[in-house]
Amino acid sequence: MMGKVKMGLQSGLLIMVVLFLGVADVKGKADEVNIWPLPQWLSRGDKRVFLSKDFQLHTDGSKYSDGSGILKDAFARMLDVVKLGHVVDGNISSSDKPIKVIHVLISSPNDQLQYGVDESYKLLVPSPENPDFVHLEAGTIYGALHGLQTFSQLCYFSHSTRLIEVNRVPWKITDQPRFSYRGLLIDTSRHYQPLEMIKKVIDAMAYAKLNVLHWHIVDTQSFPLEIPSFPKLWDGAYSASERYTFSDAAEIVRQVSSAGCILFYAQKRGINVLAEIDVPGHALSWGDGYPSLWPSKNCQQPLDVSNEFTFKVIDGILSDFSKIFKFKFVHLGGDEVDTSCWTLTPRIARWLHKHGMNESQAYQYFVLRAQKIALSHGYELVNWEETFNNFGNKLSQKTVVHNWLGGGVAERVVAAGLRCIVSNQDKWYLDHLDTTWQEFYNNEPLTNITKISQQRLVIGGEVCMWGERVDGSNIEQTIWPRAAAAAERLWTPYDNLAKDPEQVTARLAHFRCLLNQRGVAAAPLTAPGRGSPEEPGSCHEQ
Repeated sequence: MMGKVKMGLQSGLLIMVVLFLGVADVKGKADEVNIWPLPQWLSRGDKRVFLSKDFQLHTDGSKYSDGSGILKDAFARMLDVVKLGHVVDGNISSSDKPIKVIHVLISSPNDQLQYGVDESYKLLVPSPENPDFVHLEAGTIYGALHGLQTFSQLCYFSHSTRLIEVNRVPWKITDQPRFSYRGLLIDTSRHYQPLEMIKKVIDAMAYAKLNVLHWHIVDTQSFPLEIPSFPKLWDGAYSASERYTFSDAAEIVRQVSSAGCILFYAQKRGINVLAEIDVPGHALSWGDGYPSLWPSKNCQQPLDVSNEFTFKVIDGILSDFSKIFKFKFVHLGGDEVDTSCWTLTPRIARWLHKHGMNESQAYQYFVLRAQKIALSHGYELVNWEETFNNFGNKLSQKTVVHNWLGGGVAERVVAAGLRCIVSNQDKWYLDHLDTTWQEFYNNEPLTNITKISQQRLVIGGEVCMWGERVDGSNIEQTIWPRAAAAAERLWTPYDNLAKDPEQVTARLAHFRCLLNQRGVAAAPLTAPGRGSPEEPGSCHEQ
């Protein structure tokens, strides 16, 4: 067990070194700590305080000016989810001193969101120096957002006092994520997801401290996204109404404030958006608008490796992506490629012969050329694991290998010196309705990876909500609460995680109820996948 933990807050902040005994205390009384995911370290008292009815945000002394309004907006959202629509009209007695202010101190003036940004924070409720204040300090605005999420879980509306209360004060919390990449994939090609539903998913991700929305936008079945460089790709949508304009996609990532500042919807919640085009397979829908991308009319995928136009289209898509998807990485797919159409199409077979390639070499050629195009637009790369399994030593060193087929892959990837994201389908695929939340909780990304240098190459993990059997009617209850179980695995230090997931059942049930209260259709823990309540009863017992 680790002897002590040192927070990575930047200069100008209070650097806190804390004994790990506080976490042991948390484990011993888990039923008394209803915070999800569990913080790195905390201690608490036995008193109660109220929030003032005019609870305010102060930023005196902070280097972050909040010119874009990210902090102000997050504070307003925090108050909304704490009140949960209730009217706060109770009276605070003269003997009670309410907390009037949350003082947020951020050391970095920069609000750029990228992979690896400092997400640490320190929360004191109330501040030892000023009992009228909550003190929240962080290295960046994104650490502060996490601190506000944690604070929101400490607060609750009391029906007896009709006030917002915080019990078990004083709270002292020091926190930071275990992994920098904590993802959720949604698939808008198998079923269209309304824009407002995508935003609701982003909101719920922020509650659980996930930080990457992997948007699997297009696939074999449909191409719902407008690409200005090649507008006929949009012909691959299911219908005229099941489409996203280029501006719609930008709105998922950003919005414009009343003051004229460009704010990013996902960025305002600390969520990066990883866009994916899956090539060369999973791309039949591309040919609805541009049939020359198909090997032939009767043999329609993978994309035609012999046609220069194929790579011009990929270049155009990634060029357009670079205008709105500002995350460091782009996902290029590369999985489940059946190359038989290349040899069955005479002109492509002749091209292969001319260039001295067999099918597998052409597959490698395609993936590596797509990688070069993405690199030219400033992206680093994510590819599904088949690319590594087939020609891993040829991949760019800027590749992150996305494991999905099973265990043992991450070990081989990091041993080869490449980075890895873990999404093994037997444990972290949300469309597998028979996979329980306990299995999601127990799935360990660093299994059998013991060298520290190799552990660092596992940048995190991702749960995947493939869209064959979900649409806007059931996506939320299929994602939650199982994704939250994985979220704690990715956020909380390994030594703080429960060895038996049953030890966290009550706390996860509480978080599931909290999601319901916040308007998220999270399913009961007692049901597999996206089940319904079996009978009347308390939310906390389902």
